[in-house]
Amino acid sequence: MITAGPFNLHGLAALVTGAGRGLGAAIAAELAAAGAKTFILSRNQAELDDLAQRIAADGGQAQAIVCDITDAGAVQSALDGIPRLDILVNNAGGNIPADFIDVTPEQLDSLLLLNVRSVFLTAQAGARKIMASGKGGSIVNISSQMGHVGAARRSVYCMTKHAVEGLTKAMALELAAHNIRVNTVAPTFVLTPMTEAFFKEESFRDWVMQRLPMGRLLPAQEVAQAVRYLASPAASMVTGTSLKLDGGWTAQ
Repeated sequence: MITAGPFNLHGLAALVTGAGRGLGAAIAAELAAAGAKTFILSRNQAELDDLAQRIAADGGQAQAIVCDITDAGAVQSALDGIPRLDILVNNAGGNIPADFIDVTPEQLDSLLLLNVRSVFLTAQAGARKIMASGKGGSIVNISSQMGHVGAARRSVYCMTKHAVEGLTKAMALELAAHNIRVNTVAPTFVLTPMTEAFFKEESFRDWVMQRLPMGRLLPAQEVAQAVRYLASPAASMVTGTSLKLDGGWTAQ
């Protein structure tokens, strides 16, 4: 555990949504390793307990909170139950790839609820909690390279991530007066439980690799390190921006 230097989060409290596995688990472990008391939130008790044990074994602090992120009342109750908040990582999200003309109203509503509405309301509740301390803090919304470009079979996902990028800029302007910084991390494709099924399709994997100038997938650990940077004193003047970890995807 690192407890000194500009990336030190010792004494701070962080909440990570969608923390049970994948990117969320990597982010939570990284923040805990930096010294933050980390609240890990998802719907799966077993996954959270396993992560909390792994964080504790590495000398960190983590407390599990079982909660459905799409239930705004439950999220508010969860925030009410923690003593303070300095860092919020809005990580929970999902995707349902489909051709634009085949997207159903149910799929549309599901992704809007998870990727936009829940992000907005969780950020709103989190900002109020951070403001209560009067010490400022950092909110990191996990976006995507698809929040900057378009892609076939990802019309709804692109729409929701563009919304997150716009929300982040507006939040940054309003919350700067409270010393709360708001940014996004926009990764390219990462091999996670959510994307693993996609990469089993050879044609999809070939499509991704042909468009990634760096020629490799992004390790979850690098996403976690980017979040740690944005949450730390090293990024004290960084707000309203998107940190793209896209291997050059959006430069084309």
